[in-house]
Amino acid sequence: MEIIKVLVGWCNKNYSATTDDYDRLNGIIMATGVTYEDLQKKFVSALTFHVNGCLADGDSLPEWLLSGEYKIEYELETSALLHRLDGILTRSAIARVSGINERQIGHYALGIRKPRPEKRKQIIDGIHQISKELALVV
Repeated sequence: MEIIKVLVGWCNKNYSATTDDYDRLNGIIMATGVTYEDLQKKFVSALTFHVNGCLADGDSLPEWLLSGEYKIEYELETSALLHRLDGILTRSAIARVSGINERQIGHYALGIRKPRPEKRKQIIDGIHQISKELALVV
């Protein structure tokens, strides 16, 4: 089974998704959505539209793409990740467990700043720590 990697970002109160695997997909596929679930539906729709368009144009596509033998993996940029958790975790809680200033977390969420890989890892490790603690609740 092939994997289509999709990068999800956040901009102007919308999620955005793109895959730049031009060679394997015969193009770039993009979609936007107000919610994460909406984005996923729209990306699948955009992928189907792209495949149908390529077929109509007589372009060749790999068999795995035509037969649907693929899995879509969404990777959330830090801004999209933080918005995905809105209403579930506060940025204050994420700041507390990650050791990153809450204001800086807000800058990452708004896309004003993009964290270095080690800062992103701190955020994700903090989120995992919160989830472990919640799992202990009986």
